[in-house]
Amino acid sequence: MLKDNQLLKNLNIATKLNVLLVTIALITIFLSGGVLSLILSHNAEKVVTDKALVLMETMSAVRNYTSTKVNPELASRLETDTQFLPQTVPAFSAREVFEYFREQGGYKDFFYKEATLNPTNLRDKADKFEANIVEEFRLNKSLKQTSGFRTFSSGDIFYIARPLQVSKESCLRCHSTPDRAPQSLLTTYGRENGFNWKLHEIVGAQMILVPANAIFESAKRLQTSVMGILISCLILAIVLINFFLKVSITNPLKKMAQLAQRISTGDLTREFEHPFNDEVGVLAASLNRMKVSLDIAMEMLNSDTE
Repeated sequence: MLKDNQLLKNLNIATKLNVLLVTIALITIFLSGGVLSLILSHNAEKVVTDKALVLMETMSAVRNYTSTKVNPELASRLETDTQFLPQTVPAFSAREVFEYFREQGGYKDFFYKEATLNPTNLRDKADKFEANIVEEFRLNKSLKQTSGFRTFSSGDIFYIARPLQVSKESCLRCHSTPDRAPQSLLTTYGRENGFNWKLHEIVGAQMILVPANAIFESAKRLQTSVMGILISCLILAIVLINFFLKVSITNPLKKMAQLAQRISTGDLTREFEHPFNDEVGVLAASLNRMKVSLDIAMEMLNSDTE
């Protein structure tokens, strides 16, 4: 501790100031980096969420259109056609529309699924991860939406899920018991899957999956750029402060110290000129007055001696 105090005493003003400035800069960089990371991560997640919500609402609109416009027009054919018409099913329409959407450039990694515990079409069968989400909706009936990240080999995928509930009696036409189901449905899908649903039961989850890696990588690049600019500005500020300190304080103080040294050895022929009326200027004027007073005192002393 004694050595540290001695070392601190031996440091000049410029060094002490630079130590302080570097400490402030490091704290600023650390705090700014943390806050910026949180802000950009939140913003990136919001961007992903907004994309997912737009797609979710679009698919919900497709389901509603199929249920109210398409199904009534084709429902009578379910009993007469030999093959089931999947176009009458809202889930099928939404899935097919989304597949066309995925064919557009840049959307091949987006996914839509109506993950169902007991689906008629096995392509809608919920996997373990999706089944857990469905069970969460079944246990918490007040939960209307959940979201998060799911990890695949290609990277993290952001998902939004909403419960799929049997809200209409008409849905049970194909999902109550095999005996009530249209013959074309049994012919196409069999009698084993998609039955024993109940009114108001949550049977699945409507899910949109949106790739998040690109957006978060963009946020990281933005953070790196901003931090680079911040660090550059801090370095520039330190350089400018050091230049100001050297010109306005340390150099004048060194010159005054040299003048004081000359005065102490009897050299009273020089004065220190400082063009500014700041604190250093006041100190310089005081030093000059002291030199004049000392000069007068020496002359008086010499006169008395003679």
